[in-house]
Amino acid sequence: LHMGKTMKEDLTVVVKYIKPLYPPEFNVFSTYAELYHNYFASQAKKNAESHLEDKDIYLLLSWVHNIYPKDMRKDHVLAEELEKVKLGSLLPSSLSKELEKKYLDSEEATIKNSLSRCLDKEIQRWKEDKEPEKLNGHFQSELLAIFVIQSIYSGQKRAKDISTAVGEELSHRLSKELPAFLKSYKDAFEDFKEKSKKHRYYKPILIANINNCWNFR
Repeated sequence: LHMGKTMKEDLTVVVKYIKPLYPPEFNVFSTYAELYHNYFASQAKKNAESHLEDKDIYLLLSWVHNIYPKDMRKDHVLAEELEKVKLGSLLPSSLSKELEKKYLDSEEATIKNSLSRCLDKEIQRWKEDKEPEKLNGHFQSELLAIFVIQSIYSGQKRAKDISTAVGEELSHRLSKELPAFLKSYKDAFEDFKEKSKKHRYYKPILIANINNCWNFR
């Protein structure tokens, strides 16, 4: 953030006050822009090659795909001049792809584990001597559907905020995780139906879970 702010502010000064003092052939802005970019890119590469936590990988990818090319280089004062310089990306393509894979693997695993824990809690609720909650007069097990849908949607949105391609790849991966989760849910529900017929709230729990189907669809 400090480097980005410094680069943006300093290049703005170069455009407004320094460039007019030199003949055009000196390419003053290009010189400054390339030096700042090369330093910024070297630091980004250094960070990318070190051990990064998941949140740091996300932040670095956001800089590479989003903040740097869109917020900084499309700045209304700098955009026209930067377009002439052709600075390139903050990271080499191979390193960027490597980070993207780490991020996608981690995000997929996180969402998968989150869905699994949510289902475990739901199954535990079925075993309690407690009637399911009602929504608009109907038994619902709505927290499960809401949590699952929000988890997947939030994951897709975070990935899409990095880049369209990363968002599409995560959506493709999650399109396999959701059916797997729904199968686990169905298997657990069938097991409950078979083994818990003497449960005090057997029928309301069945109705609540059947009502979940609409939400998942």
